[in-house]
Amino acid sequence: MPEPTPLTRALLRSRGVSDDRITYAIRNGRLAPLARGLYLRRADYDALDAVGHHRVRARHEGSRLEPGHALSHVSAALLHGVDVWDVDLRRVHVSGSKGRVTEILHRHETQFSDGDVVDIGVPVTSIERTIVDLGRSLPFEQAVVAGDAALRLDPSARDRLPGAVAAASWAHGAAAARAVASFIDGRSESVGESRSRVRIAECGLPAPILQQAVQARNGCTYRLDFFWRDSGVIGEFDGLGKYDDRRDLVAEKRREDALRALGFQVVRWTWRDLYRFDVVAAEIARAGDGRKRA
Repeated sequence: MPEPTPLTRALLRSRGVSDDRITYAIRNGRLAPLARGLYLRRADYDALDAVGHHRVRARHEGSRLEPGHALSHVSAALLHGVDVWDVDLRRVHVSGSKGRVTEILHRHETQFSDGDVVDIGVPVTSIERTIVDLGRSLPFEQAVVAGDAALRLDPSARDRLPGAVAAASWAHGAAAARAVASFIDGRSESVGESRSRVRIAECGLPAPILQQAVQARNGCTYRLDFFWRDSGVIGEFDGLGKYDDRRDLVAEKRREDALRALGFQVVRWTWRDLYRFDVVAAEIARAGDGRKRA
């Protein structure tokens, strides 16, 4: 669905709508404010979530940027279509020659290298530059979620990422960006899988193989979220809503039985378990030890 076009106070005035009528439309709910002097019709506003609201605001800001500036950080990520998790969406982020923070806009003073800015209707930082900027400015877990999603969206960015990291070596947070760039992997297929990889690393477990394909004796080929080949343990992240249909639950039970028939141990976890992953990590370790003893 195309994004709705916001209405500015200046545009409404040019159409003969007075300030009093604008104020009345806001009070009676026909207009919903996105930012000072920027509005959406109520139906358009209600059809969008916080990410959608930010995208509309970002595209509006991007349409009036001065030369040499571009939308960046989380704003660029969202306009590229990158999934994010637990990030502040109050301010639209712009990078260029001026630095300033207001209630609705964060301007980053920066330097651009060749290829750092692309045009997608408005100027935005490239996928690889956006990964680096988020790596410098977000907590590690949030940056990994966005970085995994960015590489999932554009796998070719992996080849350009080292150059973007090197070009930002002068910037604050460069070491954090290097750590994120070395960790991210576009084979993580969801926010939950990306967060799981962070938890796995924090608990000191070996890095698993992602999306390993395994053929079962029933002739079916299954892709595994996480696979520890040496210990024969499969890790599966169960997102909310995965088994809304009972047929899905039955199919998943058959899938797990087929994997266990190959001699593998299967450990599952959910969103809630990510906050006590030490328990899951211990279960993964026990599953591997049990298979070795068997």
